[in-house]
Amino acid sequence: MSHLPSRGGPQTDRPTLTRHPAWQALVEHHRSIADSHLRQFFADDPERGERLNAEAAGLYLDYSKNRINNETIRLLLDLAGNCGLPERIDAMFCGDAINTTEKRAALHTALRAPAGACIVLDGVDVVPEVHAVLDQMATFADAVRGGLWLGHTGKRIRHIVNIGIGGSDLGPVMAYEALKHYCQRNLSCQFVSNVDATDLVEATRGLDAAETLFIVCSKTFTTLETLTNAKAARAWSVAQLGDEHSVARHFVAVSTNAEGVAEFGIAPTSMFGFWDWVGGRYSMDSAVGLSLMLAIGPGHFRAMLDGFHAMDEHFRGAPFGQNLPVLMGLLAVWNTDFLEAQTQAVLPYDQYLKRFPAYLQQLTMESNGKHVTQAGARVDYATSPIVWGEPGTNGQHSFYQLLHQGTPLVPCDFIGFCQSLNPLDSQHDLLMANLFAQTEAMAFGKTADEVRAEGTDEALVAHRVFEGNRPSNTLLAERLTPFTLGALVALYEHSVFTQGVIWDIDSFDQWGVELGKLLAQQTAAELASARAPTLTHDSSTNALIRRYRQLRKESP
Repeated sequence: MSHLPSRGGPQTDRPTLTRHPAWQALVEHHRSIADSHLRQFFADDPERGERLNAEAAGLYLDYSKNRINNETIRLLLDLAGNCGLPERIDAMFCGDAINTTEKRAALHTALRAPAGACIVLDGVDVVPEVHAVLDQMATFADAVRGGLWLGHTGKRIRHIVNIGIGGSDLGPVMAYEALKHYCQRNLSCQFVSNVDATDLVEATRGLDAAETLFIVCSKTFTTLETLTNAKAARAWSVAQLGDEHSVARHFVAVSTNAEGVAEFGIAPTSMFGFWDWVGGRYSMDSAVGLSLMLAIGPGHFRAMLDGFHAMDEHFRGAPFGQNLPVLMGLLAVWNTDFLEAQTQAVLPYDQYLKRFPAYLQQLTMESNGKHVTQAGARVDYATSPIVWGEPGTNGQHSFYQLLHQGTPLVPCDFIGFCQSLNPLDSQHDLLMANLFAQTEAMAFGKTADEVRAEGTDEALVAHRVFEGNRPSNTLLAERLTPFTLGALVALYEHSVFTQGVIWDIDSFDQWGVELGKLLAQQTAAELASARAPTLTHDSSTNALIRRYRQLRKESP
């Protein structure tokens, strides 16, 4: 497709969002129900729990415990249509340059398209390229997992260390933890992202370099943090193995920079490519997921891609009133801009999903943490919520106090599975009982009269009241499989995209990360200087640099 921003570009004739008639209708509607409580919503419509739900790709969404009624949904769907969401979805799947500030497509959906599909970008069908890389990954993964790929000394590879940052780390580590049940247990996986040397040192502590394979994930092979760690890992490996040529058997790269990869000592056949139309936070299902494929095997990896694709097809074709990503995206807009919620908690009731909230932090906040529209105008409404969360009952004993009785309103996404991958007596029933109870308590609370009826001392009544009226979504699936994980990730990808379309922002760039990087390069040179440098920062930064230089000592 052409990179001209036709269907996917900024709509310069679009009214300012807050002045749009569809937005104003929601403002008026919010005034009319602002004082309504979820208790009343359910009393007026006892069957709403049977109606306000949707299902796709093995995921069941109950959104009945949101502070909405039928009119809210109708008006939100009207807003989506008026903001051009159908056209923008079409533009994304067709490969238009919807990443307008970088003039690129955002075609991550092509990464999970089946082999028979045809997706043309700039005159080239990209699907065969995608599957060629997948086949290359599968061949390599089978060789490592089967003991055919040996290290420099002839030993079998038993340890994988993925070196990346941002999407090249958060996606693979989340998916590895999520699918650990399916992993080959004689292969251990470590993930290094922080430029803090401790991250690499602890990841490699006790490992035998002769049995260790490093995967360096950097599209340009110039990412400062990743290359710093990769060079340190190279030095560690060569120091143990005693031969520079050993690098070719113990390092592979996920990159597009063949020259830089070869200069590092990695063989061209050990480079796995990807494309400019894959954003970092959307890349875990590309070659960036090589560490995951090594861990779970090509078959499970392809099953995960099938889950992604199933949700892609649902998002692209389902009516908006039954479209999971659209509904979740619109509810996020409602909670953020009309209920003025500043954060969103993601609460997976499955220990395997312990890194899922951290993954969603980048997906959501790097995508939609923007203060200008696609046309460059300052927004006059809130965009991305702050995303946070912890798994299961762990959170109940730390921050749920605030969720229930705190002053901030925190909409919650609860995620649960009907079957445990590790059943022990009735523990899974207890886990899920907690999930259902928490959604009920947050929605309906406990009134002062109900507290008094329990015989509570009057002096304690106010302390034991739960106001309720705290909105939540509940996502249920049969069990956590590779397919389910793919569908779940794609659900949130498309929900975030939906929010970005409504807010008229570019969800696929990330200029906000650039300034700190540029300043860090200048400051790093000042810290490394043998002589005290002339500092030109503000007085606070200058003082901090001088203090650091004064107290810095050689490592023991």
